[in-house]
Amino acid sequence: MAVPQITLYVDIVSPFAYIAFHVLKLLLDKDKWMGLERMRWAKYFNVPMTEKFPEGFPPKTLAIQRALCAISQRFPEKLPAVIEAVYRSFWVEENTRIGDVEGFAPVFETVLGQKATQEVLSAMTQGEVKAALTANTDKSFKEGAFGLPWFQCTNAEGKTEGFWGIDHLGVVADFLGLDRSRESGFRALL
Repeated sequence: MAVPQITLYVDIVSPFAYIAFHVLKLLLDKDKWMGLERMRWAKYFNVPMTEKFPEGFPPKTLAIQRALCAISQRFPEKLPAVIEAVYRSFWVEENTRIGDVEGFAPVFETVLGQKATQEVLSAMTQGEVKAALTANTDKSFKEGAFGLPWFQCTNAEGKTEGFWGIDHLGVVADFLGLDRSRESGFRALL
């Protein structure tokens, strides 16, 4: 497999080329910066997070993504709690097998129980669940997603825009017309 490569064409007069140049410089040290930034944002928002990346990072996530689609179809009211449990298992408890059924099924059981988890595990290999994940992925690309987290937002005037990255939450809040005027705390960080 060929090594990925980027050729950046610039003109000194372009402010966007200037920004791209600096962004690409950071990409050379992405693993270092990713670790620093994730811990910085976790601290800002008081999100529990392990200091080091889970062993084997990044895991393959196709199976768990299909399982989450199955939950969204069968137990949609439980989806937020399952996602929270999965995130905690991976990013706090360092569950290095979160991408494998053996790693995520016990996490699902804590929220769904054994019977519902078995139903989800059976459903995740069915065509309708696979199609749902493909449709979700295709929709995100059509909306412009190129990384995660991706926020697709529609404001009160009906205008829709996409935003990428946790560092854009303040821009999202402004786009949606949300009040961020508090002097301190969570909203001030936005």
